[in-house]
Amino acid sequence: MGNTLLPTTLVGSYTQPDWLINRDKLGKQMPPRVRAADLWRVDEKWLEQAQDDATLLAIRDQERAGLDILTDGEMRRESYSNRFATALDGLDIDNPAEILSRSGQKVLVPRVKGKIRRRHAVQVRDVEFLRANTDRKIKITVPGPFTMTQQAVDEYYKDEEQLALAYAEAVNAEIQDLFSAGADVVQIDEPWMQAMPEKARLYGVNALNRALEGIKGTTCVHICFGYGALVAGRPEGYSFLPELASTSAKQISIETAQSGLDCSVLKKIPTQTILLGVLDLASKIAETPEEVAARIRRALPYIDAERLIIAPDCGLKYMPRQVAFDKIKAMADGAAIVREELRLKGLEA
Repeated sequence: MGNTLLPTTLVGSYTQPDWLINRDKLGKQMPPRVRAADLWRVDEKWLEQAQDDATLLAIRDQERAGLDILTDGEMRRESYSNRFATALDGLDIDNPAEILSRSGQKVLVPRVKGKIRRRHAVQVRDVEFLRANTDRKIKITVPGPFTMTQQAVDEYYKDEEQLALAYAEAVNAEIQDLFSAGADVVQIDEPWMQAMPEKARLYGVNALNRALEGIKGTTCVHICFGYGALVAGRPEGYSFLPELASTSAKQISIETAQSGLDCSVLKKIPTQTILLGVLDLASKIAETPEEVAARIRRALPYIDAERLIIAPDCGLKYMPRQVAFDKIKAMADGAAIVREELRLKGLEA
């Protein structure tokens, strides 16, 4: 991340414009696992162009706020996972099954009817567009194999671990192409590891490591309690976190703001860089830079500042755009406060 101490980034998503997606409808349903074309306000003929324009807005907002590592804001996605997951072979998305989401609500998911295969790169153009439109470091996100396994009904493998490993093969191929296309960081989203820690221990780490096998670039895994805007309440700590220290991911993204997480857990992750979530996404009131700085300081007794990247708790998808911008601006300014404090203490590299 260059020589910048406490660099800032998004977890992935940023607010999609109201003219692009029906945000009222988006916020009244759980994140879709199959396709949800009815969410888009733009005719399919013009949709890619509109998504490109929205991506430019997301890039410029991040630059104006002062972020160091930019994402595409996931402007082209109906949810964090379904853009990639539904592009794979072996799935029936036209006759979906129904499961309970991690928050206990019914949701439609793909049926696995054959071998999971990635027939083509899914997000390479997304990276190329992002790379062409900023000179800052860039990150792209993909859903993780364990999470996609929980978001499908298996009628083919009849073995969750084998299904997860098949998804991992597809994710691995995608990650290699994303780095080749110019990504500086690729993040794997694995929120369901927190929701189902027993299964995650049984085969989730194995699948995650398979997805990362042979990958040379900087990789991150994001684990969270769900979108603050959709999932009320937070436990006091993670049910699955120290286990990620045994993965080959170079970064781990966690949330601390809404949950008031006891940051001493960071001592259990001795080597990886931590993306420290410092924005509470259950609140539509923007933090002040000093509030962000205080949340960063909470972690410093347990981890060297050189191993911290500052981020929101989770994606900003459900935040009003002005609030989202004010929050990430406060995040960048709060990181600058602590960075200066550390410089004055002679700790800056």
